[in-house]
Amino acid sequence: MVAQASGRDEDPLERALASCYRQLGRREHSAAELRARLERRGFEPAVIEQALAIVSEQGYLDDARYARLLAEDRRRLDGWGAARIRARLHAAGVKRELIDDTLADRDGAGELAAAVALLARRCPGPYEGDRERQRAFGVLARLGYDAEVAYAAVREVGGGDAWPPDG
Repeated sequence: MVAQASGRDEDPLERALASCYRQLGRREHSAAELRARLERRGFEPAVIEQALAIVSEQGYLDDARYARLLAEDRRRLDGWGAARIRARLHAAGVKRELIDDTLADRDGAGELAAAVALLARRCPGPYEGDRERQRAFGVLARLGYDAEVAYAAVREVGGGDAWPPDG
């Protein structure tokens, strides 16, 4: 007997696994993202959990790897700071403890170095006035850098030791 190509007679677990493999073949996903995709496709919760367990066992689904790769890529490619990376991982359903572990190596010196490198590329100094300093600070704030790190980076790149002004 020949199996039908439509997939209607195919085992739901096999269809769910095929969907997982397609998604994970395109890019890394968190378990929560993949679960949501399977739910939108109408799979039963038990089938979803079984499929996720299988792809996890096989090493294709790993939230720790997902978090590490996302953090590295967003930092390197987009210049994101720790706060924005944290928010993105949280939105992807990654557990708080895993996020904390992933970002634990992002110490103050590392964040400052990344912020300075970003400003040197996007807003090179020295800055002529507060307007240019505020623009540079805004770039860093939007990318998720802590205010203290952003101020320090703006002072380092822009040469404004007394910035931000008091009051």
